[in-house]
Amino acid sequence: MTGSPATLRDFYENPAVPVASGAARSRRQARLLARALGPVRSGAPPATILDIGCGDGSAAAVAAEVLTGHRLVGVDWSQDALRRARTRIPWAVRGELTDGGLPFASGSADAVLFSEVIEHLVDPDGALDELRRVLRPGGHLMLSTPNLAAWYNRGLLLAGVQPVFSEVSMRGIHGRPGTQVVGHLRLYTARALRGFLAASGFEAVRIAGAPYHDVPRPLRPLDRAACRVPSLASILLAHARRAGG
Repeated sequence: MTGSPATLRDFYENPAVPVASGAARSRRQARLLARALGPVRSGAPPATILDIGCGDGSAAAVAAEVLTGHRLVGVDWSQDALRRARTRIPWAVRGELTDGGLPFASGSADAVLFSEVIEHLVDPDGALDELRRVLRPGGHLMLSTPNLAAWYNRGLLLAGVQPVFSEVSMRGIHGRPGTQVVGHLRLYTARALRGFLAASGFEAVRIAGAPYHDVPRPLRPLDRAACRVPSLASILLAHARRAGG
């Protein structure tokens, strides 16, 4: 059946499918987390940060430059992606959000990076349950995802054009700009994402914006300006904390 877990697994194991989304977003997200964690204190253990869905490790490598002194562990289900990730980061392990869950004890992580993963999931509710499990009370969740209501998508919809980031087929692009299928199953607005995180046991949800690396060059200044109003930005950066801390 199209869209079944087996089909999706084959899709994401394909080396041609992109597994990184640009250094600008990774760096911005890591800076938000670095401010939340603070510097590593002398004599104190470093924070354990899990990059769930690390892909080829390029985003984690960018984040590690900002999160100096903390322990960053990449996690992915794709063996091909993990082989590449291990050339960029010290720790990369195989793990899944389903089929038994992540290979970490409950409450063992101080922070989770969840970058451009949720839009690919059949069961985002179960995924957030699992992220909440591995986080300690008060632990940080840094989640990023494309914005359905990005400034250009609002114009495209008014013109009757399929929004950027949305896909109607796993086999090809139909009715929207772009040429590459990336497997997006769900899209969020800033309001929807904030409500979803709160309903999933996270609190103090804050939303920031980030630019999209594939915006045509002449439009990039406008895309960067849109980040000042997160509900219009290309990429949504959510920072939340596990309730109970």
